[in-house]
Amino acid sequence: MMIEVMKSKLHCVQVTEANLNYMGSITIDEDLMDAANLIAGEKVQVVDNNNGERFETYIIRGERGSGCICLNGAAARKVQVGDTVIIISYALMDFEEAKTFKPSVVFPLDNRLQ
Repeated sequence: MMIEVMKSKLHCVQVTEANLNYMGSITIDEDLMDAANLIAGEKVQVVDNNNGERFETYIIRGERGSGCICLNGAAARKVQVGDTVIIISYALMDFEEAKTFKPSVVFPLDNRLQ
């Protein structure tokens, strides 16, 4: 049996930009992507702690070291700059493998690695 489990999480990062006039997605600092084991094009769930919004989009690589968390396109309407969000990706895996799988969870400070 295959189940879906959390693979990666960026916990409590701040939205630095919301760009309505860009084709949809979320731009994430490449350092944060690497730390959380995320890749460009990967589907993620975004949870906004400030307003309760939950939505899915895909990742675009952002400038390394910039701290960038930018919601683009329609997703820009779901957040405000300064909101705290959690970015989560999931993976399908065998039930037995999932029992021992350890997700990558990152707690950045000011959107940067400590």
